[in-house]
Amino acid sequence: MFAGILINKDETGYRATLEQIDPAQLPEGDVTVAVEWSTLNYKDGLAITGQGPVVRRFPMAPGIDFAGTVSESRHPGWRAGDKVILNGWGVGETHWGGLAQQARVRGEWLTPLPAALTARQAMAIGTAGYTAMLCVLALERHGLKPGGGEILVTGAGGGVGGVAIALLAKLGYTVVASTGRPEEAAYLKNLGASAIIERAELSAPGKPLGKERWAGVVDTVGSHTLANACATTRYQGAVAACGLAQGMDFPASVAPFILRGITLYGIDSVMAPPPARLEAWERLARDLDPAKLAAMTREIALGEAIATAAQLLQGKVRGRVVVDVNR
Repeated sequence: MFAGILINKDETGYRATLEQIDPAQLPEGDVTVAVEWSTLNYKDGLAITGQGPVVRRFPMAPGIDFAGTVSESRHPGWRAGDKVILNGWGVGETHWGGLAQQARVRGEWLTPLPAALTARQAMAIGTAGYTAMLCVLALERHGLKPGGGEILVTGAGGGVGGVAIALLAKLGYTVVASTGRPEEAAYLKNLGASAIIERAELSAPGKPLGKERWAGVVDTVGSHTLANACATTRYQGAVAACGLAQGMDFPASVAPFILRGITLYGIDSVMAPPPARLEAWERLARDLDPAKLAAMTREIALGEAIATAAQLLQGKVRGRVVVDVNR
């Protein structure tokens, strides 16, 4: 038996509980992993609380991320003892995930743990940090360079925002952080933000075009915030959109795209192909300051994950949360 969180939905309602699980209940897969660390992302918060239609099969072990050691493998690419990471692929949604002490998955979903990172550090990064790196890579491929203008990061107090700030600052970009928590200004500046703006400056309905300011944007929020970020991006700038904390809608016009030639990049971390994942994790191991990562990370036990998920959705959690599934 092993410990894990299970989500059930039946005539009594929707609930997440910490349980002892029989290994025979694990789903199909050709690799079994002894999970060491997991994490909590926004999507995990939605899954655990039931506030979003994330979970599609029941019962479900949530957790879209995990890091650990292969214990059994029938996949040619992995053998017992290999250190691995998993992000996305529907794990924690349609396939049992990482908020448990064991996981059984398809081998092609796994990524090798970079030698420069511990399993704990990998989960401090998690899908949030890996998504932030995909955003940075998109801005780099667009041609944006340090010294070329301000880069806006929205939802800066969250996991994606915090890692994006730390990455961009280390790479030499000038970063402006947007947050609804002004009390976090010192924390965000310590991560590397050069300036802080209030969330309210971007979150209300705005004009089709605003004053040009941003060379690039990493947006984790969506809705009016994304629309206003696009409307104030400079000529031929780029916006990387990866989140929907404010909403899935996009109440914008085509004006920034046809009058200023800006580009909107959609960032998908869930089904990104293995080469993109490898590139992102190699860059994270190289470009993310371990001290900055530690500063944005809080550790909890598996038994605390359910309560912390609710706090995350209430905006009471900053940065990254790592989950020690073995305590």
